[in-house]
This record gives sequence, structure tokens and C-alpha cells, in this order.
Amino acid sequence: MLDTEERAARPRKLEEETNMAMLLKGAEVAKALTEELSARTAELKKNGTEPCLAILRVGAREDDLAYERGALKRCEKAGVLVRQVILPEDVSQQELMDNIQSLNEDDAVHGVLMFRPLPKHLDDEAARAALAARKDMDGITDGSMTAVYAGTKGGYPPCTAAACVALLKHYNIPIKGKRVVVIGRSLVIGKPVSLLLLAEHATVTICHSRSENLPEICREADINRGESVGEGQIVLDVGIHVGADGNLCGDTRFAEVEPIVEAITPVPGGVGTVTSTILASHVVEAAERAANK
Repeated sequence: MLDTEERAARPRKLEEETNMAMLLKGAEVAKALTEELSARTAELKKNGTEPCLAILRVGAREDDLAYERGALKRCEKAGVLVRQVILPEDVSQQELMDNIQSLNEDDAVHGVLMFRPLPKHLDDEAARAALAARKDMDGITDGSMTAVYAGTKGGYPPCTAAACVALLKHYNIPIKGKRVVVIGRSLVIGKPVSLLLLAEHATVTICHSRSENLPEICREADINRGESVGEGQIVLDVGIHVGADGNLCGDTRFAEVEPIVEAITPVPGGVGTVTSTILASHVVEAAERAANK
């Protein structure tokens, strides 16, 4: 699917004579991004600004705690201060809204990560609407999504969507002019990653549960988020599941797909590894915007 010149320009992690795909590991991407962020945070601190992320969590869902641990670790490496605002699972709507408003008004807090879904007794839509788009680090507000749609600097895209683009760029995988198939149309990944790839001049097809001829569409792509693959493709897998053997796995059948495609993200160790670093980068960018305002 990709011409010989483009393939030769890419850094290869495996010997050409093997039939194994290049593994697009997130750790290498995260390390490079963190080094860049550390330099930027040092410059901000030198001028009196300390980038600060507030993590707003209601209750103690295990998946929230796992992501929080990763975010704390990555922010520490990047020099980003983290303030944790932990509310009980039975918190009232008013108390939640008061905390959001307080974070909006606190100039020392440059970004907010609000874990969702919220407990069912809380109004999720009202909570999202209350968070200022300029402090929304994971693209959950309408203001952030509008900015992604319009290509403006009024908000930030969801971290997982941005991580996909960052990973492709790090490994020098061409995006401009390439055919990309995105499977899924959620606001968390499908729609925003499609818009980000369009901004990079890709030709994007969005597929979903009602798409017809899905395997055929996927096999025609250069970059693919699906499991119906063809030779020479790049596959980004953002799924995370616990398999029958108790191990983590993605949406693709890795053992079947890996011998066919040119490159693929492992799960775990792929896109997810980059996500928390993108979160830190959004905080640093927010701090830079505030400092230059």
C-alpha cells in the first residue's frame, strides 16, 4: 500500500528479512515527548509559572485509579505538578459543580482531568458543560470538540486520539494523502482522531457497526484501526480488554494480523502508553498559553 521510497525512509526495528511487523511501541514515543516537555516546563518555571494539573475524581473506579497512577508518574517525569481532588461516590451534584467552578477560577491550575463516567445519580452533561474548555485536558467539553472540529486553539483533543497522531509522527509514518480507516464513531476516539487525521491531510473513512463491506473497506486502507487487514498496512489498536487467558489484549487478533501488516501497535505497550504523556503535554501547553496571555 505504501511506496518503496516511503518504507525505506522509516526507522525499522526488525530485520528486513523477517516476516514480522514493526512494533510501534509507545515507550519510545513517551520518552521523546517527556524529554521535550521537561525542557518546556523548566523554561516556564524559570519565568515563574509551574504547570499544574488537577485530577477530579468521584469515587474509586479501578480503571480511573489505573489511569491516575500512570498520569501521576508521567506528569512527575515531565515536571508537571498534580493536585488531586477526590470526592466521595455519593457526592451531591452541587458539591461537584462547586469543585468544578473552583478549579475554573484557580489561576494556579492550568488544566483539569475529570474522570468519567460519573456515578449515575450525577448529571454528566451539566458537569461537562461547567468545565471551562481552556482547562479541559481530555477533550470532554463541547468547547473542546468545537475547537478540534474548527482546528482552533480553544481547547484540546481527547488524549488517546492525539496519541495516535503523535505515534505515527514519531515513527515517521506518512499521513498526508494516505487512506485511513477509523472503526468507531465515538466522541472519545473515533470522531476526534478522524478530525485530527484530516487536519494532517489524510483521506479518512469512518466505519461503524452498520457499515457494509467492512472487511473490504479495511483492506484498502494504508492506515487501519481494524482487524480486517492487508499487506503493507499500519494498524493502530486502541482497544484494551482482558482476554480469556487473563492477559490484556486489544481489538485486533494480534497473532493473526502481525505477520501480514507492515507495522502494528502492541497491547499493552502501544497507544495507551503515549496517552498520559499527551495529557502532560496539554497541561504544559495550557500553562504556556496562560503565561503568554
